[in-house]
Amino acid sequence: MEFNKYLDTSPEVAKALAENKPVVALESTIISHGMPYPQNVETALRVEQVIRENGAVPATIAIIGGRLKAGLSKEEIEYLGKTGYDVPKVSRRDLPVIVAKGMDGATTVATTMIIASLAGIKIFATGGVGGVHRGAETTMDISADLEELAMTPVMVICAGAKSILDLGLTLEYLETKGVPVIGYGTKELPAFYTRKSGFSVDYELDTPQELAEAFHVKQEVGLRGGMLVANPIPEKYSMEPDIINKAIDEAIEESRRQGIHGKDTTPFLLAKVKEITGGDSLDSNIQLVLNNAELAAKTAAELCRLG
Repeated sequence: MEFNKYLDTSPEVAKALAENKPVVALESTIISHGMPYPQNVETALRVEQVIRENGAVPATIAIIGGRLKAGLSKEEIEYLGKTGYDVPKVSRRDLPVIVAKGMDGATTVATTMIIASLAGIKIFATGGVGGVHRGAETTMDISADLEELAMTPVMVICAGAKSILDLGLTLEYLETKGVPVIGYGTKELPAFYTRKSGFSVDYELDTPQELAEAFHVKQEVGLRGGMLVANPIPEKYSMEPDIINKAIDEAIEESRRQGIHGKDTTPFLLAKVKEITGGDSLDSNIQLVLNNAELAAKTAAELCRLG
């Protein structure tokens, strides 16, 4: 593919892919925009370690100097963590200009999926996906992550959609786009910080093998797009729904007062929720990402066995 001339795959990732070894993609927005320094760098490296411990190769994805990177060095992760919000948050619409201008970019779920697919990586672990924002019936604020799931053949393993979103409309949108929403060991869509949302997933699957087989069939029969796996946050790190929902409602009201909109919305809301919860939400965020990384590595290994 001609676009691959813009892509740099690290030697470790390239070797693993060539040998049909499991590889798991990781995003970089969580490093530069999702957590404060140094927790962002520490978490990114811990996530990579969890993937290695479970038999797969991590491929943290970003744009550095206009190059699409599949697999970052520790120095590059440290750079993204220290630079923080000064690294642009890059979704599909931003990618051509960022690359053309030779800039750096922290990749969202959507852009991580694009670069992972270009590199040949099928499994991607993240925290939560974007979705339909509350009030979208008037604002039309719908994350590009959902459209990418409809187009790009990557399985995204997450802890559900953040409960700052309209979860019901998010599920309706994914259904319209033909994206299967799988609950890992649950019939209920987890809501990021909590295991419960009140909304049902399409199917419940209980093992990495089942996840891999379902995704393998999707590819074999030529259905385009990805698959969303919702993996609930571990019970002991789950926050009380009443506490987190109250914090989210307060944060949303504050964002409206300040006129926050567009791609600034999610970082603002997450920072505000962290402030309101006294940092408990950050601890939960870290634990659910580690949990997703473990499941992603095991699923990637099963997918490789299917050829």
